[in-house]
Amino acid sequence: MERAQSEIRKLLHGKAKVKEEDTEGRLHYLRMVIKETLRLHPSVPMILPRFCAEQCTVMGYDIPAQTTVLVNVWAIGRDENSWSNANEFRPERFEDGTVDFNGADFRFLPGGAGRRMRPGLMFGVASIEFALANLLYHFDWKLPNGAPSSELD
Repeated sequence: MERAQSEIRKLLHGKAKVKEEDTEGRLHYLRMVIKETLRLHPSVPMILPRFCAEQCTVMGYDIPAQTTVLVNVWAIGRDENSWSNANEFRPERFEDGTVDFNGADFRFLPGGAGRRMRPGLMFGVASIEFALANLLYHFDWKLPNGAPSSELD
C-alpha cells in the first residue's frame, strides 16, 4: 500500500483532486496491484461453461467433442506450478508487463479469453484504478488500535 500511495502522491504533487487525465496510463504499480488482486480474487471464479468444439487431449485426458468445459479461474490463479508463492500477495510478479488482461496468457484470466472475453473488463479496470487511486491518495489506511498487518485475515 505504501508503494502504491507513494506512486500516486509523487505523480500528483499535492493536487487537491485526482483527475483521470492526470493518472491515465501512468500508475504502473497500482495496475500491478489490481492485477494481483484479480489473480487471487477473480470477480467470477468460474468462467461460463463452454462446449469443446472438437475432440482434444488435456493433461492426458481425452475430451470428446461437445463436452461442457468449466474453467476454474480461482484455481488457476493459485496454481503453484504457474505462480511462485501462489498464495502470497506480490504485485511485483507483473513487473515485466508480459501478463495482461488480454487473455493470451492462460495463467491469468480474470475476464476470460477469446471471442467471449468479458467486453467491459478494461472499463472496469479503469474504474477500479481511478477509485483506488482516489482512496489511496486522500487517506492513510491502518488497522484499528495499532494492530499489525499480520493480524489481518
